Amino acid sequence: MKYAFAILGLGLLVSLIIINSNPKTNLTEEPTIIENNVSLENGKQIITLNAKGGYSPNISKAKAGIPTLLKMETKNTMDCSLSLVIPDLKYRNFLPSSGTTEIEIPPQPPGKTLQGLCSMGMYGFKIIFE
Repeated sequence: MKYAFAILGLGLLVSLIIINSNPKTNLTEEPTIIENNVSLENGKQIITLNAKGGYSPNISKAKAGIPTLLKMETKNTMDCSLSLVIPDLKYRNFLPSSGTTEIEIPPQPPGKTLQGLCSMGMYGFKIIFE
């Protein structure tokens, strides 16, 4: 019995080391801001994010006060970034392992930051409305 606890403890320690050493899961890493993932079509703002091993880019800058469509793109994704939560929108859903999911975002006020996370809280992204 005590060997089982020792093995369990060792497994937990190794898991924590792997999670903290993997740059994709380390939430303290430098943010990736890519300006060209936001476009304007017919008066609607389109923000495109990739979900695989996290969300990319993890910070987007968007215009405030206009309707926005968030496009979450997946391609052979098999990790927890498929389980998307956007608390301020009361959005909680599973993305398909491959495909595009469109999420309507109502106009946001200037200075608002909308945050999305995987259900485990390991991966996240922010949309800053200016």
